[in-house]
Amino acid sequence: MTMLIDIPTQRTATDLSQDTHGDPPKLSHDELLRVHAETLAAPRRRYSLVSKAMFLQMDLLYGRKMTLEKFMVLEIVARVPYQTWETASYKRITRNHRKVGLALRIFDRLKEFRAQQDNEQWHLLVLSELVERSGRRTGALRFRFLPKVMAFTWWNICWVMYAVKPGWSHRLNADFEDHAEHSYAELVEANPEFDVTPYQSQLCAEYGSFESLGDLFRQIGHDERCHKRESEQHLLQPRVQ
Repeated sequence: MTMLIDIPTQRTATDLSQDTHGDPPKLSHDELLRVHAETLAAPRRRYSLVSKAMFLQMDLLYGRKMTLEKFMVLEIVARVPYQTWETASYKRITRNHRKVGLALRIFDRLKEFRAQQDNEQWHLLVLSELVERSGRRTGALRFRFLPKVMAFTWWNICWVMYAVKPGWSHRLNADFEDHAEHSYAELVEANPEFDVTPYQSQLCAEYGSFESLGDLFRQIGHDERCHKRESEQHLLQPRVQ
């Protein structure tokens, strides 16, 4: 199983995805068009067997078709790695609180994990609102019970990997975020009507203001790229020293 040997990255001439510290920037319409085109043209990462199994499970349970309901489930799961890393980091700070320099370095990375988790939380809230607006019914089994089971399973996988070897968990998350980045890009590409569909939200206005649904999903896709890059960067030093 390929886990941590390679760190494939997607580089651009003018990179808007670096040094975001868990809080990706909001891009203009022209910037969103550019990063969307970059994602469509870029190859995907070489996914590990664990990642491939996760993606296959999603397709079997929710179909290969890209729907808002399926993306909502993805965002439920997407928060989990950052939650496990935050929990593990707090425990490590407790064990090392007398080594103040080390504890502060751990805390600095922990704040990034928390910002990433908050960003993914906004994605979930935005998708949940869009699904509710659509009026489509979501069954309790597939869209309430099963996502909880998947999130619980994902939590334990990420926690064990992070406890044993943090790089394994970061590699897994980089795969997941890369898959999400490309999936959002393909969603916009497959639905050109999104670019002429206005997007407004009072409930989720804090996340950002966008001209259209197309730009909203391009921004979410760029957020996922930033999180992927952050996990790839942490592969260079998986455990804070």
